[in-house]
Amino acid sequence: MAHPHLPTTEAVVTAIREIAREFHLEMTVTDDIGADQTSRRTSSGAFAVLDPDGSLPHEAYVELGGSPSISVRVFPEDDATITVDGIEFADVARDAVPAFLRSVRGGLAHVKGRFFPPGWWLIVPLPGDETYKELITGSTLTPWMSSRVR
Repeated sequence: MAHPHLPTTEAVVTAIREIAREFHLEMTVTDDIGADQTSRRTSSGAFAVLDPDGSLPHEAYVELGGSPSISVRVFPEDDATITVDGIEFADVARDAVPAFLRSVRGGLAHVKGRFFPPGWWLIVPLPGDETYKELITGSTLTPWMSSRVR
């Protein structure tokens, strides 16, 4: 299933705002605008605000309240990094961010363990047979993760 296209960072932030309202979550947003402010801009010269093509890059960092703790860093390069209870999901497609957050807040995300090799995985299924999974580092699960073990 194709996700609705979110062409800009602001479109992603607006979609996250809707999810925050839907699930009654507090939300804080920090915007970094300009090539001199964004974290991944290495192609622009020192103190340059615009990219060489004349565009103004926009990056946002969003924190959502509640349990689990969720933060989203949206990059100008059409991807995002989502951190759920300390577990980082890098390279999430910008268009998939709302579906990812709905999956986590809606109870579809779960934790799966393996005996050999030992380890826990946080699995976030999205509509259309798309799944993100990350290894849970550390020796203990958070209370939210423990409640999601399958």
